[in-house]
Amino acid sequence: MSELFELEIEYSMSREQAANKLRELADSLSRHNQVEFLTLGKRVTVDVANTVSLELEYELEDGDSELEIKISW
Repeated sequence: MSELFELEIEYSMSREQAANKLRELADSLSRHNQVEFLTLGKRVTVDVANTVSLELEYELEDGDSELEIKISW
């Protein structure tokens, strides 16, 4: 039986900082087939398959917007 590991992190930052974070993730994916980040003082490395599914979702409700980017494999 496999054990579920889930980590959700929410940052508050400028639009430019968010763009830089997305670039870092994209660069890591394209070069190393993994994503690595620090959270709560610990380094987390996620191995990513060569073929992935990419889902983009945009929601607009009462003036609030949300763009969700999901990569799964």
